[in-house]
Formats: sequence, C-alpha cells, structure tokens
Amino acid sequence: MSKTFFFYDLETSGLSGREDRIMQFAGIRTDMDLQQVGESVNVLVKLNDDVLPSPDAIMVTGISPQSTKDDGYSEAEFAKMLSEEVFTADTITVGFNNVRFDDEFIRHLFWRNFYDPYEWSWQDGRSRWDLLDVVRLTRALRPEGINWPVDDKGNPTNRLELLASANKLTHTKAHDALSDVEALIDVTKLIREKQPQLYEYLLKMRDKNEVKKLVNLDVKQPFVYVSGRLDSAFNKATVAFPLTAGKNGNVVVYDLRYDPTLFLEMSSKDLAKKLYATWEERQADDFVKLPVKELQYNHVPAVAPLGVLEQGDGWKNIGLTQDVVAKHKKMLLSAPGFAENIRSLFENKPDYKKSPDPEAQLYDSFVPDIDKLRIESVRNANIRELADFHPNFTDERLPELLLHYKARNFPSTLAEDESIAWEKWRSAKISAALPDFMKSLTRLSSTVTDDNKQFMLQELQLWAESVLPADIDS
Repeated sequence: MSKTFFFYDLETSGLSGREDRIMQFAGIRTDMDLQQVGESVNVLVKLNDDVLPSPDAIMVTGISPQSTKDDGYSEAEFAKMLSEEVFTADTITVGFNNVRFDDEFIRHLFWRNFYDPYEWSWQDGRSRWDLLDVVRLTRALRPEGINWPVDDKGNPTNRLELLASANKLTHTKAHDALSDVEALIDVTKLIREKQPQLYEYLLKMRDKNEVKKLVNLDVKQPFVYVSGRLDSAFNKATVAFPLTAGKNGNVVVYDLRYDPTLFLEMSSKDLAKKLYATWEERQADDFVKLPVKELQYNHVPAVAPLGVLEQGDGWKNIGLTQDVVAKHKKMLLSAPGFAENIRSLFENKPDYKKSPDPEAQLYDSFVPDIDKLRIESVRNANIRELADFHPNFTDERLPELLLHYKARNFPSTLAEDESIAWEKWRSAKISAALPDFMKSLTRLSSTVTDDNKQFMLQELQLWAESVLPADIDS
C-alpha cells in the first residue's frame, strides 16, 4: 500500500489526556503530495455522565455536552472507527502539538475501550509527525518565503490560526477541529513549497532510528534542537549536546546556550533542587534553571546537524556562535562527574503522581501478553455476550476497566451489583470535580457578555444538574 498522511485535530473537555475526554474529532487523509483522498471526517463523541467538562474549555470550543449526547458516537463506536477506518496501515498521523496533547487523548481512549493504546501509531507501517516543531525549526532556520506572526505584544508566536492568517491561508473558524485541520494542511503545503529540502529532511526524522543517528551517546556531537520549553527570544531553538542516558533508553541533553560553570560545581543535592524546583520556586528573580532536558526518541523531536546553521543567518537567528558552542561543549567533556550526577537524577526522578483510578493507570505498566487475547474478546463481544462476561484477567486494572466500559457504552449489560459499583465510582468522581467546576462557572458567569457564551454557560449548568449524584443537593 502507498503511504498516506492523516491530518487530525481534537476538541476536548479539558487539558488532561487522563481525566478529560474527546468531544470532537476531525481529520483529512491526503496522499504524499498533500492532495486530499476521500471524504473528510468530522464527528462528535458522546460525553458520558461521569464527566464535568472544564467551563473554560467549552468557552473556547463552543461544543456543549448536550450536543455530543444528541449527535455523537459512543466511545466504543468511536474507538472502533479510528482503529478500522482512520489509523490504517501505512498511515502517517499528523497534528499540531499532537505528540504532547492530542495523541495522549487517543491513547487513553483506546485504553478505556480495550484497544492497544500504542500500536495505532507504529505498527504495520504507521508513524506519526508533529507539525508544531516543524514550524518552529523552519522559523528558526529557514524563515524565507513565509510570513511569521507575532502576538499583540509583538512577541513571536506560532499559533496555527495566526500563522494561517498571516499567510492568507484557509482558516474559517479557530478551535473548530475540521477548520484547524484544513489550516494545518495549508501550512504543511506552504513549508513544503517554500523550504522543500528542510521539509523532506524533517519528514524522514520522524523515525526515531534516524534521530538516534544524530543524537546519541556513542558519538557525542552538538545538534540544533527546537522545543516548546526553550526561549521564545531565540525562536524556541538552541544547540544541544547529548550529555548522558535518560530513562527508557532516551538521552538527556544540555542546552549549550548556557555556561555550565555554575552547575559543574554543584553537589548532587543542589542539582536536584534545580531539577525538581516547583513552579513557584522557578518564578523567583534569582532562580537559575538547570539547562538540561530529556529528549525522547519516539516523540518525533525536530533536530538537525550543525551544518544547517551555516546557510544564511542561521547562527544569528538562534542567538549563538560557534565559539560559544565549542567552549561550553569542552567544559562539559572535561567534567564527567557532572554528567554522572545528572544521569543519577534522571534515573531516580520521581514518577508522576499515580492515580487509584484504573482509567488513569495506562502508564503504570504494560498489559501482560496473556491478557491481550482477553482484551480483544472484550471489544469483539456483543451486548448479549457482555452481560455475563468476566474474563479471568491477570492485570489487576482490567476488571474495573471492563465495568466502566460496559457502564458507558452498554449500560443494559450491567448486573445489579455492577450498577451499584458504577454509581458509587461515578458519584465520587463527580463530587470531586464539582467544586472547581462551580467555581469556574461562577467566575465566567460574571465576566462573559457574549450571548452565545452565556447560552453555553446555561447548558453547562443544566449538564451539571443532570449528572449530579442523587445524594447531592443541586
């Protein structure tokens, strides 16, 4: 089969892939020349009665929970559609910040609905690409031929709607998933047209094995790197250096923009304070950040060899010189103890706070092979079969996950004790989310003047009343 792109975007009930839900999904398949293949996809996904959406998110998307109930797919139906019709063999899935945002929602959707949460993005010739870092690297290295937007304060910004507007591209409605997809394809065409060599190079670099050829600990060499965590003043770009091993076979890199002298003299304890500093501590005027981060090979990082800086104003665009890079690299190589301290810190870095909820335990461990056929049997079971379906799972997360799957998608299959267990779990979840939901609703009600948004706030109030547990006075 020929490879195709599938450009996609989500609108969600909030910002957390673990806790929030997909409400709208849109996508367009193209051939490798970026010409559309087949019909576009634009669907709603039913919000279930165990979710209170973020009012702020709904103000942005304009999608009410009620509209998803009226016109949306169930999560089980939606997961089946994605698996069988969208993420087909040899598909390159493409989004805008999808690796850190949208893809997380897809993974958790598949986890909740008894599909493998990873295979959709790599098996059978599939892969993924993130255009946000492609845009960043193009802006930093090869900006010619493209109009680059700034925000209302005059600072550089790569927001999709502003990039589309600055270059007079199609974008009828920001924060509508299908409109964002159309704009994303147009931006991709623009980069391919204006900077074809860089475009083809970065398309190849979506393969983690290609990234490893440039960024590795066997032959340590500086490389150009863009990341959302780097400075806006330098187009989110820098020259980084592979410092030491990270977790899961990844690599920790050092930002060569910064003189390492201060950090080379620090104890492991002091380095840990820098690395694990809270957000509040980082806001202090005298705080100096530790310029290291983990580069994850499977997150399609946008990286390039130093030679790309020789053309045009490459070095000037990222605010660095060859002398600074060489000096800081030499200092790092002369202090192997520093690299070892950093390796130890990353190796022992605390994991994210674990949740008692199996729906949020995707990353706690891999599912054992013995359960994979049982998982497949769950999603293939019909309503009659699900009513008395209790596979002997080895993985302790799966029995409760199955209860939730049945309750959301096939509530008629629940036995009485299962209905009681589900309602107990649902009530606790809604009760925990309600205070923040009402606080946001009250804040917005006092500031929003737009009639459409006022209507949406009323819809949110009605939604909350409809899903409140019986023992909570609405």
